[in-house]
Amino acid sequence: MDETETRSGSTAETADLIAALRAADAVRFGEFELSHGGTSDYYVDKYLFETDPECLRLIAAAFADRLADVDAKLAGVALGAVPLVAVTAAELDRPYVIARKQAKEYGTGNRIEGRLADGESVVVLEDIATTGRSALDAVEALRDAGAVVDRVLVVVDREEGAAELLADHDVELESLVNASQLLADADRN
Repeated sequence: MDETETRSGSTAETADLIAALRAADAVRFGEFELSHGGTSDYYVDKYLFETDPECLRLIAAAFADRLADVDAKLAGVALGAVPLVAVTAAELDRPYVIARKQAKEYGTGNRIEGRLADGESVVVLEDIATTGRSALDAVEALRDAGAVVDRVLVVVDREEGAAELLADHDVELESLVNASQLLADADRN
């Protein structure tokens, strides 16, 4: 198995997921502003793939394959990764928590929703990684709440610095698909 397969899963699994993302029209070309303020000539619309049953099935199965032998709670980054963590947790029959971008200003005021024990091992699930800032914010919130976090699983790694940023904080980024794979042979019309 080469490094691309190790980081991004089997070739067949990756090809199936790429086909599903494209079939859901979740990969678009043009000029797009990204959440971190930069621009890109392509966009991966997480809401299109997260609301598509076939994409969700493939993502849940791929995440579950990587986590089957890992004794860790799951965490999803709000809002985008909540559907992903929910289907993966159901696939694995495992509890999960949700990491908010900030503590809510009403109710319990929690930043981490769900039950989390001090010292508990947690794997963060995320939809798309560009700079890695959103995933790192979730990791830091979970660590502040007492969790042990050293791994983030993401559907798409745009390969724009997320792996490096997370590595600087002792966190490994693993993707189901990276930008190089997603854009290879893509019809950009």
